[in-house]
Amino acid sequence: MITGKYPALRLRRNRKYSWIRRLVQENDLSHNDLILPIFLTDGKNKKIKINSMPGIFRYSVDLIPKVVENAIGNKIPMLAFFPNTDSKKKNNIGAEALNENNLVCRALKITKKKFANEIGIMTDVALDPYTSHGHDGLIRSNKILNDETIEILIQQSLLQAEMGSDVLAPSDMMDGRIGKIRKALDKKKFADVQLLSYAVKYASNFYGPFRDAVGSKRILKGDKKTYQMDFANSDEAIREVSLDIKEGADIVMVKPGMPYLDIISKIKNKFKIPVFAYQVSGEYSLIQNGINRNIISKNAILESLISFKRAGASAIVTYFANEIAKELD
Repeated sequence: MITGKYPALRLRRNRKYSWIRRLVQENDLSHNDLILPIFLTDGKNKKIKINSMPGIFRYSVDLIPKVVENAIGNKIPMLAFFPNTDSKKKNNIGAEALNENNLVCRALKITKKKFANEIGIMTDVALDPYTSHGHDGLIRSNKILNDETIEILIQQSLLQAEMGSDVLAPSDMMDGRIGKIRKALDKKKFADVQLLSYAVKYASNFYGPFRDAVGSKRILKGDKKTYQMDFANSDEAIREVSLDIKEGADIVMVKPGMPYLDIISKIKNKFKIPVFAYQVSGEYSLIQNGINRNIISKNAILESLISFKRAGASAIVTYFANEIAKELD
């Protein structure tokens, strides 16, 4: 029995049927929000399972056209290439990053030759896939060198731009590298190449499966806390983004994603710049393992991605991109 005055406003009225829920829905996810990461490996006709990331593989460069074609068929706007470099090609200075025949360069050339601008390609500017110590920069006396590392990152950026990269994504967190790279690109007539800065990259515990995928997990010496951000800080993220925008960043990235929705929202509201989020490998593996063990529903994928849109992300780098794109169809 209902007692008391009937409320004039009942929010459940706008939830009672599917059609009204769709009409009042505040945020949505589309194919245009998805960026697919792809791991590269040496060899031919190789598709190697990554045990720490269920359902994710490393592909040899000759298989990349099929992978790209599938992504285009799923209406995904952009891909991101990440190499698993042979340990024999790694050294203290990450020299393989500047080899025009490295995995990323070969994948860029074959993709651009076959697909031109049907899909965008983002490439990682950092040394950790190429160094024998697993760090993003040069090391001297156990210290990550900032300015000396930037000089190599400039050369890496110019090489990737020459090979056809549409979006260069410095993920190293060296101070001042965006301005230096932008200046070098413009000087070499790569003014149209975009810079997506990993402006807010935390020293996170969620990167383990990715480091396994690119082959740096076992060789990493120490941690990255002297150059990646402290996960207890948020105001520092505003300072990082502000500096990178002034230096010429076209887009900024927040990494990881779900544990940092507050950071995404804060940056979007403050700067009104395109903000991308990276649903990193640890996030992916937690969700996928939960689905595989029937602990959580597959709908958790959509829920997690919508959370990025709700926070203000313009796009999301996610290993679920192909799967969710098919669901959106």
